[in-house]
Amino acid sequence: MDRRKLILGAASLVGLAAAGEGLAREVMKEIAALKPGEFTWHPERQQTGAVAVVVSIPEQRAHVYRNGIRIAVSTCSTGKQGHETPTGVFVVLQKDKHHKSSTYNDAPMPNMNRLTWSGIALHAGKLPGYPASHGCVRLPMEFSERLFGVTHLGTPVIISGAHADPKELVHPGMVLGAYAEHEFGSAVAALKGKSHPSDWTEAEKQPVTSIIASSTDRRIMLVENSEVQAEGTLTIAGGGKLGSHVFVLDNAHDGARGLRWVAISHNSDADGFFQPEERAISRLKADDRFLGRMRPALHPGAVLIVTDAPLSPDSRSGKDFVIMS
Repeated sequence: MDRRKLILGAASLVGLAAAGEGLAREVMKEIAALKPGEFTWHPERQQTGAVAVVVSIPEQRAHVYRNGIRIAVSTCSTGKQGHETPTGVFVVLQKDKHHKSSTYNDAPMPNMNRLTWSGIALHAGKLPGYPASHGCVRLPMEFSERLFGVTHLGTPVIISGAHADPKELVHPGMVLGAYAEHEFGSAVAALKGKSHPSDWTEAEKQPVTSIIASSTDRRIMLVENSEVQAEGTLTIAGGGKLGSHVFVLDNAHDGARGLRWVAISHNSDADGFFQPEERAISRLKADDRFLGRMRPALHPGAVLIVTDAPLSPDSRSGKDFVIMS
């Protein structure tokens, strides 16, 4: 799949798109040649920016992106029949380099990135070349060590039936609000001095922020450290579905006078519905009261989840606020 740079309201960067297509072909060739337990790791392709992980169950591959650029891919082993790995949008809830399972006789789970409190995680384990775990995503030991070094609490992990390369989007004005010139200034002011979670010190103790928008409920939710802080009304231009998307906030973009997001579409429904990221994000508008609460909470690395699933407990995994597909 190709990788494109997109800026809403501005000309597309054709030269970068062509270069990205070449890089994508090169990486896909590497992916096809990987044997169980093998991986690639090329951090030099993008050394800064937000990290996101996409696990494709059919491919039995884990893809790692930084600021929308794929820097690594690994073979993996997901849940076997009867213990299938759930699909959906997750964030890293806990990290433990020397974790042992409380469910399976203290089985070692090195370099554990927890995705649900019910036991789903990324960790090192055996890779026979097919789904063989009890629901976790097993990774090669060395790859899991490297991944552990670049993730943080709140890193988004998308587990799906397919995978698509992320795109960079710059939304003109404050996302979820009608465009106004003054909004860029307020957005920059809200982000000023804030660091990415990977750079937070122990003393900072800032909450990890997620925004979840549902086209079914026409509701939007602000979550900090798994606790709902605010809810509001969501207006969708044109009505209808939005698809499933994850947007990771990178920072402000002075040139386009907007906020720069890294976007991933992680699946489509049975009817083949697909809503491009740039179209989906431009259709959203939250009520002013919610925006007033959301803006000061945003920080680089904050995650915006757009889903057609309802925000009822049936579509979430307890307090994890995982959007299950």
